[in-house]
Amino acid sequence: MTDSASPTPPGERRARRASGRMDPLARLPVFFALAGRRVVLAGGSEAAAWKAELLSAAGARVEVIAPAFCEDLVELAAAPPDGPLLLIARDWTPADLDGAALAIGAIEEDEECARFAEAARHAGVPVNVVDKPAFCDFAFGAIVNRSPLVVGISTDGAAPVFGQAVRAKIEAVIPQGFKRWAEAARSWRPAVSALALSYQGRRGFWERFTRAALETPEAEPTEALRESLLGRAEVERSDTPQGSVALVGAGPGDPELLTLKAVRVLQSADVVLYDDLVAPAVLDVARREARKMLVGKTGYKASCKQDDINALMVSLAKQGKRVVRLKGGDPMVFGRAGEEITAARNAGLPVEVVPGITAAQGAASRLTTSLTHRDHARRLQFVTAHARDGKLPRDLDWQALADPAATTVVYMPQRTWGELAGKAIAAGLDPATPAIALFSATRPEERQIPATVATLQAALEAAVADGATGPCLVLFGHAIGEASAFALPREVAEEAEKAHAAQG
Repeated sequence: MTDSASPTPPGERRARRASGRMDPLARLPVFFALAGRRVVLAGGSEAAAWKAELLSAAGARVEVIAPAFCEDLVELAAAPPDGPLLLIARDWTPADLDGAALAIGAIEEDEECARFAEAARHAGVPVNVVDKPAFCDFAFGAIVNRSPLVVGISTDGAAPVFGQAVRAKIEAVIPQGFKRWAEAARSWRPAVSALALSYQGRRGFWERFTRAALETPEAEPTEALRESLLGRAEVERSDTPQGSVALVGAGPGDPELLTLKAVRVLQSADVVLYDDLVAPAVLDVARREARKMLVGKTGYKASCKQDDINALMVSLAKQGKRVVRLKGGDPMVFGRAGEEITAARNAGLPVEVVPGITAAQGAASRLTTSLTHRDHARRLQFVTAHARDGKLPRDLDWQALADPAATTVVYMPQRTWGELAGKAIAAGLDPATPAIALFSATRPEERQIPATVATLQAALEAAVADGATGPCLVLFGHAIGEASAFALPREVAEEAEKAHAAQG
């Protein structure tokens, strides 16, 4: 490892290959700078008029070549949105394409489309033929315009209506005021460059700028704000760069369950240290340039020691990096957060905690049941079935686990559930109490295993043999019997109900 002398965590190289590479792209999203550049548009139809307007709006000098022009094109040429628009009343020729920045064809006949595309490529000009993807080097996507902030959406021609629907969604969530903030960013950039800040200093300036934009999108970016941000950046320029540590809850797996703050912190991270319990889709939310490192904690497998994780986290932060320690669920619930917080504080590093949706909350949402159902539960308790030595903890409160008015959530139960259930039954827990195990809760591969306390061990073994994988959680209690997904054999369900009624 090149960043520090700390031990290399198991699986780092594999993790960087898996999470540090992009998935295949149907199209490369690029934005052409066309101001003052010549673009040739062959065709005089309404489709040509729309493309001409778009190109002129981007500042291009548009030459529209066609034997005749629709009314929209004539009106547009008289009053273009930005770049000039020249109408040339004749058929196009290959010579027209020489030296053009782009070639656009609004052409119907496939034979002519093929000739136009071939001529453009021969001239070394990127070509697009409207609604003819077979002849296109690039595509026009749906656009959200807050220029200089521009968002492009493409479905690679697979579903244009779907692309338009996505555009409408984005239009609804991006404030119109972002146009002013993007313009301010462009005009302030020379002053930021003049400060000759380090990479961290520049990023810090623009993060503070972005935070102000997100918090007050419709406000005007004022000169006072500009001077304040520049002043802070100048003061920090002389300071030794200080890193930081953030413990972030990744939630149970569904990336849409991340908090807004978790997304913001992940997108400003330099390094992400994550466990195997973190779903790959959550890692995709992190800043693409961030280094993503698997640091073990894989559960019953070879894992990086906690002391090594602490040392790596501190070493990276002391290099001035913003380190995110990403943990499944909530970092403060069976996440060993206390040890990592202590390590960061002992090193004099700033540390923050961003809570996450717990595995229990995620499971309850998937079961669509209340863990504190007023007819069945007076108490909710979380316990771990996995001690430091990997065995069942010796100090569990068995009377509490046997309480018929409690809902219990058991973390890390796979190896020790049989022993836990046996001791809880011996302490008075009704063996027919509804219980359910969830593998990979909230993820696409989620598996739900309904049973009773007494029968769940066999059901767990069968599920694992059948391919159930991922983080496992067990919930038991009479409130669990209300789950919409809970389906026991009739005789077992009736036995559980009788037992519950007998206990009052």
